[in-house]
Amino acid sequence: MSDLNQNTRNHHQDYDVIIIGSGFGGSVSALRLAEKGYRVAVLEQGRRLTNEDFHKAATNPTALAWMPALGMKGFFAQEVYQHVAILRGIAVGGGSIVYGAVSLEPKDAFYQDPAWCHLSDDWRAELAPHFRTARTMLGINDNPYRGIQDDWLEQAAKTMGAHDSFGSVPQSIYFGDLNDSPRDPYFDGEGPERKGCTQCGRCFTGCAEGAKNSLDKNYLYFAEKLGVEVLPERKVTHISKSENGYLVHSEHSLNGTPHAPLVAANVIVAAGALGTMELLFACRDRYKTLPDIPASLGAHVRTNSEALVGILARDKDIDVTHGASISTHFYADDSTHITQNRLPPSYGAMKLYMMPMIDGTRPLIRALKTLLAFVLKPSQGLFTWFARDWHKRTTYLTVMQHADNELAFGYGRTLLRGFRFGLKSRLAKGGRTPSFLPQANAAARAVAQASNGVAQNTVIESVANMSVTAHVLGGAVISDSAKNGVIDTNHQVFDHPGLYVVDGSAIPANLGVNPSLTITAMAERFAAQFPTKGD
Repeated sequence: MSDLNQNTRNHHQDYDVIIIGSGFGGSVSALRLAEKGYRVAVLEQGRRLTNEDFHKAATNPTALAWMPALGMKGFFAQEVYQHVAILRGIAVGGGSIVYGAVSLEPKDAFYQDPAWCHLSDDWRAELAPHFRTARTMLGINDNPYRGIQDDWLEQAAKTMGAHDSFGSVPQSIYFGDLNDSPRDPYFDGEGPERKGCTQCGRCFTGCAEGAKNSLDKNYLYFAEKLGVEVLPERKVTHISKSENGYLVHSEHSLNGTPHAPLVAANVIVAAGALGTMELLFACRDRYKTLPDIPASLGAHVRTNSEALVGILARDKDIDVTHGASISTHFYADDSTHITQNRLPPSYGAMKLYMMPMIDGTRPLIRALKTLLAFVLKPSQGLFTWFARDWHKRTTYLTVMQHADNELAFGYGRTLLRGFRFGLKSRLAKGGRTPSFLPQANAAARAVAQASNGVAQNTVIESVANMSVTAHVLGGAVISDSAKNGVIDTNHQVFDHPGLYVVDGSAIPANLGVNPSLTITAMAERFAAQFPTKGD
């Protein structure tokens, strides 16, 4: 859409709905509201990617990384705060481009969490039909393949007394016969043609084969067929009020060139937990265009109580990369979920993060012991840094828990961002999100035993005492009042009619599992309650 004179924008609406972000919340909202007759635009700060982009990102870390200030225009961002390091995807399709396609519903503890159980008679029953819709749209089925890495994880589950819970993960991947001609296996020929999974182990760098059911293959695909405009490389700086709703101010995300504002009666913020918090903070505290956004913004941030541990096989000829990036899992206990991870070649620099595995709940002592072990045990330190074919020999475990701990985020100029405006983490309820999970280290040692490998922690967790997560949640949570949250149960920002938040930032409790399916189901619920145009 061509830019119009800025002064004319205050007197008409460009769209009925503007959605900021094209991840799970934004893509679901775009399709469902277009089906209800609304004129919808999606603004996304990332690029629209091609298979060639994915091929490059799988082997070249500079093609993968999103660091525009350093000239890296990929789609995978790693952001470090005082208390946590966070990984996220930035592209048309949001986090679905880099996720491992694991699609699990949380256990009962999530629905019954005191943070939000009082807001519904039965959250599980209320969300159940939307989970069913989400599973259909995302094409979820159990991974039928097994590799040596999965065998090692099964042995670890046996060692930890949790073999009954071991199994293949349900995934949003098309596991069709590679000998079949490309076809649409999900939407009666109305969807894009697909090819079966080649088990290349590169889900985390985008699926160049077209097997992973990322959002550009379902929700966003059908939204665009209905006329939704997706405007990539647009970073929204702030939102202001207009006589016809809201003005959305944006700039080119790679060169900073400003765009003329767009006007819509309704705005849905779906920029992911970090992006949504940063945008709403900017509206309230920097530009002061929405000064009445609730004071609770930035509170109740969850990391899924996550830990990452690694195991390097000593066998120099082993290759664990055949398979989907994630394929099997088990529950170490009622609150701890564990999956294995295969890594693509472009993740090779991660070996520099790896340190000897040390237990301990006292961070300073653990850090000192880790550094000492790094010097005294080169087989667990420098050995890893110089390991040949590191990514082919490495198993990562993602360990997530349903635990009652929180971070909070504020906003302002920060040293970590070169004194630019940005988010700043701080401790909240339950103290610091733990960087040491006993179950994680126990699982890593069990996999190391099964694989004749070396179990390791990341330096970020064991020395810097920070948790690492790809599944940050909360910050603009659902609540019963502006005192306790940012949005009501209809996802509308308190005292801001027509302004909504629909993404992981709305979720007020730890899930204990990968969050994509839950975010999708909650977005389906939001859209189902949204009135049809004209009603």
